[in-house]
Amino acid sequence: MKTTKLFAVLLLMASFVSCEQKPEGKPTVYIIGDSTVKNGSGKGDGGLWGWGDYMDQFLDTTQVDIENHALGGTSSRTFQSKGLWEPVKDSLKKGDYVLLQFGHNDSGALNDDSRARGTIKGVGEESEEIDNMLTGEHEVVHSYGWYLRKVIKEAKEKGAIPVVMSPIPRNDWTDGKLSRNDKSYGGWAKQVAEEEGVTFINLNERMVSALNPIGEEKVTGTYFYKRDHTHTSARGALLSASLISEGLAASDNDLKTYLLKDPKTHLPEKKDIFLIGDSTVASNNDTIVGWGVVFEKYFDTTRVRIHNKARGGRSSRTYRGEGLWDEVKDSLNEGDFVLMQFGHNDGGHIDTPKYRGSIRGMGDETQVVDFGNDSTEVVHTYGWYMKKYIEETKAKGATPIVLSMVPRNIWHGDKVERNDDDYAGLAKQAAEEMDAIFVNLNDAVAHKYEAMGKDKVKEYFPKDHTHTNKEGAELNTLTVAEKLKQIRNCNIRDYIYLPEEAKE
Repeated sequence: MKTTKLFAVLLLMASFVSCEQKPEGKPTVYIIGDSTVKNGSGKGDGGLWGWGDYMDQFLDTTQVDIENHALGGTSSRTFQSKGLWEPVKDSLKKGDYVLLQFGHNDSGALNDDSRARGTIKGVGEESEEIDNMLTGEHEVVHSYGWYLRKVIKEAKEKGAIPVVMSPIPRNDWTDGKLSRNDKSYGGWAKQVAEEEGVTFINLNERMVSALNPIGEEKVTGTYFYKRDHTHTSARGALLSASLISEGLAASDNDLKTYLLKDPKTHLPEKKDIFLIGDSTVASNNDTIVGWGVVFEKYFDTTRVRIHNKARGGRSSRTYRGEGLWDEVKDSLNEGDFVLMQFGHNDGGHIDTPKYRGSIRGMGDETQVVDFGNDSTEVVHTYGWYMKKYIEETKAKGATPIVLSMVPRNIWHGDKVERNDDDYAGLAKQAAEEMDAIFVNLNDAVAHKYEAMGKDKVKEYFPKDHTHTNKEGAELNTLTVAEKLKQIRNCNIRDYIYLPEEAKE
């Protein structure tokens, strides 16, 4: 009898121990770090992503929650001094996880009036007292290792499980190899993790090993961008997350039990940008090149697709009448863009071959054209057609952007002929009436032509005064990109990068 009671007590005690070891409810993976962990809002701001935004593709989110609290611009010091760690710490419960990666910003100045985010290099106990020039507060600044240890210890005190990552590599190459950080922040992160007895994933080494065989040329533009050697593209962030997943799988950390056995990874869905217009936009031949041919040069094609649907010889009337617009319209999805430029052919004859002219104006007046074979067409004004394109683009949840026609190589003295009193002005009026974005390409390109002079501009027009060669198309499309980049109320600007950005 006594033996039976003793056995029952032991079973009860064992059950209590077992319950204490289980997480209190569904565990949460908290992620903290800088912009290489979460860039901006975490939605690909400027085409840049952090690896924290992709961890949900490798962890079973039916069994574990994920919260990415990383913030761009922070260091191991300022993530804490700004009060960002405190709410994470307060939310921690037994069985949660904290994934942390710092280092990219820790090398900054300890004290200045711009960021004041640096830490003392190393893992020691040394400190420096400062009167912070940025915050106006008296502050004791510690070493990089000190701040990491503080997070690790406080997470452990709450029963959470820390996982330390070395910082991802920058896209800096020497003799065909990416630079490692094992002698600085990567090495210090490893040292702290080992001293504190927590899991360390050498993300820096894993990523360098994965990218070196690919080579600088392909890595740049695929995993990083020319304009930024620190922040990854979506593909680079996904790679980082996959390498963390591999590191967890190879560790003895319990978080690996929540890894998906066969993760189905995917990159953000691309938006589509459609170009509609005439031969000054379209792909024509090696001699005559529209600006739409080289348009993608200034766009982040990992996030957008460019569709040049312009067609030579078309007007606002015939592009619609021939069914070319229906093809574009049927392809539109919410969040897409339509850039429309017509006018060069709208001044043609309305009722004689080539039957492409539209009625000059903005009103609802019409003209019936009889083709003499028992078929007729109701022709509308240029403004009517443009407003229809805008209206139907908006109805699909896409963004219409109206451009005035590129100028012809026609000069009056030292000034290029503008089209403000004709189709350029009508295009602007249509955009304003429909509350659409308008880009005065006609005037912007004309200003550039005037700065170059007649002789140079003449080289751009090998055949006539309307159609440019590739060099002229390059100038026109750069001008389009520059003007779009200046638009504050349209996120198409986030997909553009200009030559000066590419040099940074």
